[in-house]
Amino acid sequence: MTTGATFSTQNKSRHSRWPSIWTWGATAIALPVAVPIITILLTFFSPTSEVWQHLRDSVLLEYIGNTVLLLLSVAVLVALIGISSAWLVATKDFPGRTLFSWALIAPIATPAYVVAYAYADLLSFTGPLQSLLREWGLLESALPSIRSLPGAAFVLGLTLYPYVYLFAFNAFSEQARPLTEAARSLGAGPHRAFFQIALPHARPAIAGGIALALMETAADFGVVDFFGVPTLTNGIFRTWYAQGEHQAAMQLAAWLFVVVAALVVFEQLARRGSHANPVSRNAAATRVRQRGASGLVSSLVCLIPITFGFLVPGAVLLDHTLNVGDPMLGRQFTDYLGNSLTVAGCAALIAAGCGVWLTYAVRLHGASASRGLLTVSVRVATLGYAIPGMVLAVGLIGPLTSLDKWLAETINPALGLPRGLLITGSIAALIFVYLARFLTVAYNSCEGGMARIHRHYDDAARSLGAGPFSLLSKIHLPIMTPAVLTAALLVFVDVVKELPATLILRPFNFETLATRTYRLASDERIAEASTAALMIVAVGLLPAALIAWQNFSHTAARR
Repeated sequence: MTTGATFSTQNKSRHSRWPSIWTWGATAIALPVAVPIITILLTFFSPTSEVWQHLRDSVLLEYIGNTVLLLLSVAVLVALIGISSAWLVATKDFPGRTLFSWALIAPIATPAYVVAYAYADLLSFTGPLQSLLREWGLLESALPSIRSLPGAAFVLGLTLYPYVYLFAFNAFSEQARPLTEAARSLGAGPHRAFFQIALPHARPAIAGGIALALMETAADFGVVDFFGVPTLTNGIFRTWYAQGEHQAAMQLAAWLFVVVAALVVFEQLARRGSHANPVSRNAAATRVRQRGASGLVSSLVCLIPITFGFLVPGAVLLDHTLNVGDPMLGRQFTDYLGNSLTVAGCAALIAAGCGVWLTYAVRLHGASASRGLLTVSVRVATLGYAIPGMVLAVGLIGPLTSLDKWLAETINPALGLPRGLLITGSIAALIFVYLARFLTVAYNSCEGGMARIHRHYDDAARSLGAGPFSLLSKIHLPIMTPAVLTAALLVFVDVVKELPATLILRPFNFETLATRTYRLASDERIAEASTAALMIVAVGLLPAALIAWQNFSHTAARR
């Protein structure tokens, strides 16, 4: 083992003098995130245009106010649904508990804008619900329109609560038994044990879930656009396309970035004190058996979000698909599906590869990179998921266009290629922004797989003369293959659902399932949009099932 120790020492000494190829690679991977952030932030120092002055004086406060109000409303809704359902599934035994534990994740498979389209059709004045109520004499005037800020909060809350549910369930399961048993032994009742013991212990995890839900809310465009809610994302898109004022749109994107940055700070502050000293070793909760009225109430609490977040919109889409459907169903619809699969597949493979590179670079450098370029690069590269896709797209389009012009003027003539847009005029720009947006998902999965490989494997291989690339290809990759496949799958489905970045950067006449759904729904052709929307939901069920299996298969085995 002396050889391995000597190799490691020399390796660290070399890395301390000059960054390695792994560090430079990580820096290059961070560029898709760093470039749009820098571009957006520089707009704060750009000259003020008349259009920006008009937006600032007339609608900026409304955009920010509606965005903040929407975030607060969604936060309350996802917290109520996620915490209550997680506590019941983790600590109670009621009819249908095992099924609910898996099914409560299902709404995460459905994009929020798809649910918005379904409810807009279902609850419209001429829709089936209001028509039926008028026939029964139960409704004289119209119901309040769902196309409003409360309606947008309702839809987003129903599709994003699984983030809180998953985080809270894991927190309640880890220490629910020793902590609650200690509290009960001191005379605390069930309600006091929950509010004073279990809930404070789970606070950091719950805050993390709420923060993720709010980041998705801040990034949403499809729901607020379809419901006509003037938020920052809606304002960016309108300013960019309807008015053609790119500089003003970028300045709005900078304000949206400030909102998202505040959410990141909120998550970090809320996670303080996340380290607890358990009263005993971790143990699964002893579930309290519930039957009769209490069991029925628990079942209903879990059934309601599943019904309204997945079953009802799914049934609406399925009914429209079977009765109307997309008129282009056939060869042209196959093109939409093929485009989605192409960009999603390319982005998933590249993101998984970059995730492996980043995690292995961190493993090679170890503590020596704690203050170095590598740590900064990894943190920047994994910041993209917290940034709305629209902000990334708006921030990238300028630098990508400049790069295209440089290639057209210098590289293309030298290689004998025709002048033209190689990046912004192709799917390369889409893949670039997808990589910036979803690399965090791939990195987290690969990091989990790498963490399960003991460093003794590295020492043994190095003592036998294995270099870094050989160690990665022959030891690490075979062991962490499931984690890499999971990373690719999660990125694949996220790309299929992504809407705003695709709308801004897609090539001319390039349609995906997401843009096809949006275009038809924007023309109030919801029944025709149902086919593409249902296809997106079907694809989204794959990672939902994977996440459910990862989190609940061990609990099912214990039963």
